[in-house]
Amino acid sequence: MKALTTIQSPFVPINIENIDTDQIIPARFLKATTKDGFGKNLFRDWRYENDEESKPRAEFPLNQSQYSGEILVAGKNFGCGSSREHAAWSILDYGFRAVVSSFFADIFKNNALNNGVLPVQVSDDFLEKIFAQAAETELLVDLAKQTITILSTGEAASFDINSYKKTCLLNGYDDIDYLLSIKPAIETFEKERG
Repeated sequence: MKALTTIQSPFVPINIENIDTDQIIPARFLKATTKDGFGKNLFRDWRYENDEESKPRAEFPLNQSQYSGEILVAGKNFGCGSSREHAAWSILDYGFRAVVSSFFADIFKNNALNNGVLPVQVSDDFLEKIFAQAAETELLVDLAKQTITILSTGEAASFDINSYKKTCLLNGYDDIDYLLSIKPAIETFEKERG
């Protein structure tokens, strides 16, 4: 995984609550066995009319030129529904490194963290402040400090993250990489117990 420390970026706002994993990546696109290529079908049914790439829906934020960046900002209860890991794969493959919402489904949150996507949970009020600044500002997400800042206003909020997952993201580790990073400590422990 690629290490994640800070992200300063414009963002894509999708101000819709209860976005489930089938809306994030429809089930008909789950046939691949690798993580590559899922980004092109992110929010497929919302992005295109009649599933045709030649007919993008102008009203959907991913199709609007004023929105871009490495941060997706979504309504409350993001990632609900089935437990498909492909939802996190499609978000990362599209180019997002962080998703901001006021609530995440637990399984989606864990899948995101395991795949290098940072779920940033903020209050409902702070989320509304972010949406109010859409297309006018960038966000700064600082994983080490566990803060998110709206750069145009200077308003900031803190967010929680599991300390193990934070270490993994900061260093670009998956679970195996983490174990390899502490191999000397494990070997020392084994010798002392020996």
